[in-house]
Amino acid sequence: VGVLPLALHPAMTFTGRPEDVERLASACAAVTAAGADEASWNVGEVLALELGAEPVRVPEQARRLYHTALSHGANHLITLINECSDLLRGAGVEIPERVLAPILSASLDNALRFGDKGLTGPVSRGDTGTVRAHLAELRESAPEVSAGYAELARRTAARAEQAGLLDRHSASEVTDVLDEEQR
Repeated sequence: VGVLPLALHPAMTFTGRPEDVERLASACAAVTAAGADEASWNVGEVLALELGAEPVRVPEQARRLYHTALSHGANHLITLINECSDLLRGAGVEIPERVLAPILSASLDNALRFGDKGLTGPVSRGDTGTVRAHLAELRESAPEVSAGYAELARRTAARAEQAGLLDRHSASEVTDVLDEEQR
């Protein structure tokens, strides 16, 4: 029929605000060509470039994983940051965004530049005393955050171990403290 089946998906959040369009200039756009022929890929890539986005090829069978990764990062990051802002307000910090912006920007930069080797903090250094204190504080001050903290700490310990930042024994000790919290 002469149709080139393809899909474009910008890797960007859209809130309905004017900055959405500006952000596209630095975004990537997934290009999926259902027929996987070179002509479809090329047309999709040109369309992405015309939108001001950098094209990234994503095979049809990986589209769901691609979208899951973006949603997990972008959506859950907002939840995590807003929970941290709430905790800081509870600690008497009037402008939590001012406190969080530099440390979170540095953490994002570390993650993107160094991967798991960019991990810092009590979990990645096996500081079970601090992890235990954090869990106790959350139980008292923000119990709704406790389970999320524990699960992310568990994943952080595993990733720190895999990255060679935390030895097996220390990772196990951190996990034991986290398991105590579930009992």
